[in-house]
Amino acid sequence: MNIYTQRIEHIPEGSAFETVELSFDTRQKSRFRATLKTGTDIGADLPRTGILRSGSYIATEHGEILRVDAKAERLMQVTAPTEFDLLKAAYHLGNRHVPLMLTPAALYFEPDHVLAEMVMGLGLNVSEVDHPFEPESGAYAQHTHEHRLSPIKAIHAHAHH
Repeated sequence: MNIYTQRIEHIPEGSAFETVELSFDTRQKSRFRATLKTGTDIGADLPRTGILRSGSYIATEHGEILRVDAKAERLMQVTAPTEFDLLKAAYHLGNRHVPLMLTPAALYFEPDHVLAEMVMGLGLNVSEVDHPFEPESGAYAQHTHEHRLSPIKAIHAHAHH
């Protein structure tokens, strides 16, 4: 089994690589196992530097490269008759601090019947779909990667403001 231990920003043009599709939940972990479409089992033991975004590259110590793509997963899709209605739904979902993927025509979030009912109560359409999930990283995320704080660090970080 190949063990991928490092993230790489760019790969040289013409480099050979395999791809793996991973769910959002798996892409948040620094350690995971996965199976390539070829049936090859791989493992990852990466530094804790945030979420692997779709299109990220990871490599083994021997230089084998793997591109990570977002896997289609079951999501709630929100559509609206107007852009303003969609914006209003994004506001209300954002107030609940759920991971939310924004597109010009729809919003996507992980299945939650309570949130779906809230959005339908606003007059919007909600349906279950299979779609890759790439939620927004948040206003305080770094440009290159995210840092997740433990509750203790988060409390400590806010105590100095």
